[in-house]
Amino acid sequence: MAKIVLSAARKVFKDTNGVLVLYDGLRVVEAQQAMLETQRVQDNPQWLEEPRLLSPPGAGGHPRAMAIDVSIQSADGSLLDMGTEFDYLAENSAPDANPAHRDYAHSDHIQANRKLLDDAMLGAAKEAGITMIALPQEWWDFRLPASVYEQYAPLSDGDLPDHMKIMD
Repeated sequence: MAKIVLSAARKVFKDTNGVLVLYDGLRVVEAQQAMLETQRVQDNPQWLEEPRLLSPPGAGGHPRAMAIDVSIQSADGSLLDMGTEFDYLAENSAPDANPAHRDYAHSDHIQANRKLLDDAMLGAAKEAGITMIALPQEWWDFRLPASVYEQYAPLSDGDLPDHMKIMD
């Protein structure tokens, strides 16, 4: 994953003089659990149904450090308009109801910005000979396939060295 992200960041800088913004990578099991306990998630239990917007604790690529959430910041320091803010969770995850979905009908400008991000991340993975999945429901989420990440156990905060712990 690190190789892909570094290569994608170089491509973004070379092509746009912008930078790749890293929001989220490793999300330990306890962090996933804490997300589920928020009132917003409890008010939207459909987010845990297929196609999920949130994974239950221990599921998915994030607790194995095999998923990353990214965007692009322009040379002037502003985030490119991707149609929604990062971590936008629609009540309905269907492509026509979720503006964060990759298939949602956006303006040409937003689609071009998303294409820059997709080309950087997916192109870097292809160059590295690694399969990468762009999660359909979230324009910012890129991950290795389940066939790869499911070979590894999800990480808990206790698995990390003290200086890397995420939870209090």
